[in-house]
Amino acid sequence: MKQTLAAPVAAELVVKKSRFLAWVEPVADKQQAQHRLAQLRQTYPDARHLCFAFSAGGDSGMSDDGEPSGTAGKPMFNVLSHKRLDNVLAVVVRYFGGIKLGAGGLVRAYGGAVSQALEQANYITLEAQHGLTLSVPFALESEVRRLLDQSGLTAEQVDYGTEVTMTVQLPHSQLERFTEAFNALAPANPAVILTPAD
Repeated sequence: MKQTLAAPVAAELVVKKSRFLAWVEPVADKQQAQHRLAQLRQTYPDARHLCFAFSAGGDSGMSDDGEPSGTAGKPMFNVLSHKRLDNVLAVVVRYFGGIKLGAGGLVRAYGGAVSQALEQANYITLEAQHGLTLSVPFALESEVRRLLDQSGLTAEQVDYGTEVTMTVQLPHSQLERFTEAFNALAPANPAVILTPAD
């Protein structure tokens, strides 16, 4: 089962005079990860490298930020994957100490900095999510949107064709209750369709 962090964690690692400042923190999605990266770039404008890895809301990404390819972002991402973490951003800022570490040294330093930060972490198990596709006649769109709002959900994608089709993600604990409420909108209407999303 996937996990996330209860709160941000940080660590500092020094390898041959290079300082590696690591942060791992929970993020809801790619946009929040990008926003946090922008903040850290402003906070540490003099850092030689600001490398990252994230996995959030079905998106993932990584960057070596000028380090040799595969020596920073990938080992950081591997640590997150090995610990089965999702909805997290790992960032390591490097201040060069004047001694080259080589590819193997960089891999160990970046992955090690993230691992060291995670030694302090408290984890939260993530609830399984279900993707649903909702198809309704135009006349029922406002009722479906009201149901989504009452359930604390947001349509991720909305398409207007011969009917309105919405894609939503919801926690497993809400699936049965939401399905019953959705089907009750128009119980005898075969045009009201709820199917699992791919």
